[in-house]
Amino acid sequence: MLTIVSEMISEVVSIKKQKMKIFKFFIALNGFIIFSACGQKDIQTPNVIIIYTDDMGYGDLSCFGNPTIHTPHLDKMATEGIKLSQFYVAAPVCTPSRAALMTGSYPKRVGLEKGVLYPSSTTGLNPEEQTLAEILKEKNYLTACIGKWHLGHQEKFLPHNQGFDEFFGIPFSNDMSKKEQEYMGRNNYKWRLPLLSQSDTLELDPDQTTLTKRLTEKAVSFIKKGKKTPFFLYLAHPMPHIPIYASDKFKNTSVRGPYGDTIEEIDWSVGQILKTLKEQGIDNNTLVIFTSDNGPWKINKTEGGASGPLRGAKGTTWEGGQRVPCIVRWPGKIPAGTMQRQVITNMDILPTVASFCGAELSEKKVDGRNVSRILIEVDEQLDDYPFLYYSKNGKLEGIRDGKYKLLLLDEDIFLFDVESDISEVYNLADTDPDKVIMLKEKMKRIDSLLATERRKVGNL
Repeated sequence: MLTIVSEMISEVVSIKKQKMKIFKFFIALNGFIIFSACGQKDIQTPNVIIIYTDDMGYGDLSCFGNPTIHTPHLDKMATEGIKLSQFYVAAPVCTPSRAALMTGSYPKRVGLEKGVLYPSSTTGLNPEEQTLAEILKEKNYLTACIGKWHLGHQEKFLPHNQGFDEFFGIPFSNDMSKKEQEYMGRNNYKWRLPLLSQSDTLELDPDQTTLTKRLTEKAVSFIKKGKKTPFFLYLAHPMPHIPIYASDKFKNTSVRGPYGDTIEEIDWSVGQILKTLKEQGIDNNTLVIFTSDNGPWKINKTEGGASGPLRGAKGTTWEGGQRVPCIVRWPGKIPAGTMQRQVITNMDILPTVASFCGAELSEKKVDGRNVSRILIEVDEQLDDYPFLYYSKNGKLEGIRDGKYKLLLLDEDIFLFDVESDISEVYNLADTDPDKVIMLKEKMKRIDSLLATERRKVGNL
């Protein structure tokens, strides 16, 4: 009997040992899975896409209030990501705005604050500056610039010498060509608009009705090619900068007229990019940022873009010149259907993207700050950080500090509470002179420091 009991106990113990081994196996397996997932998360960096339009206004998208322009893909992107309602660019014109985006610095710091570059210019973004592309190259990113560059058209300044593996696009604005200038009645213009691959000219004066489509197709091809490695795509649409064009598919389709046709084709382009990310299975690991280089042009009045509730337009330091639409999307990381109302600038993109990607910034000083935490935790608060307004020619004209904005335009002094008065209607300068004095001193102090720390512009 004792023998039988002893055998039964041994069998129970054996079974328990087997169960324990199985349990330990699954624990180990689970730990391996968790470790692998964590390891993958640690070594896996997000793809980054920045879509940068030219001269698109704060009020040009239906998700930012436009009643006639139809932008369903951008509207959907906003519902799947976060809208930035107080997003500013560092200048109201092309070149300095793009310099700020690529370097994370005020244009004055990198020597590109005084207007835009022309085909006759011999300067550009200094190759010694570290662009966002170069920062991500340190993390083994595949990089491409597709579209408009406008940071120097000579060989040493072109994207493929500024951290981009590939460049396909135009080196300056789409109106800087003999063909377009003659159409506008200027017959002494000698330069033509090149479509480049790296520094090779593929075409002169390309058909701009197909430009948005061609750039989109090139971007889609790059995404498909780079899906197995982290990539950075900078898709810089040359429009709605004048002259505006749309392909046959979009021409005469918008109730907003030719300008609406152009915006709606850009919206289609965004849809193609997002669709490709999903098809390639990399949607959840891709950060997409959509914004504009400055406010809308108003040359032909109703034919231009819309600033929405904002005062002013491109070329001005009114809100409409530098406050632009911005949408950020990263499924599973950035909460869907949210809005961030704090002040964020295009200089913040470089340090923020670097943080998301685990990349190190160079020792060169930047003016942007890492705002990644307020994109993920919308209710988090940033410390106050003054923002300076520079004119299209680089002149210091104003400062935003907290809810207040001071503008010094010639002999006129304006003080606005832009949290309450988004349209800059009610000038508070006479009622709060102490605030005017304090802000004037602060903006001059910051500007003086920038002038002292200014780095050299690129020269031939």
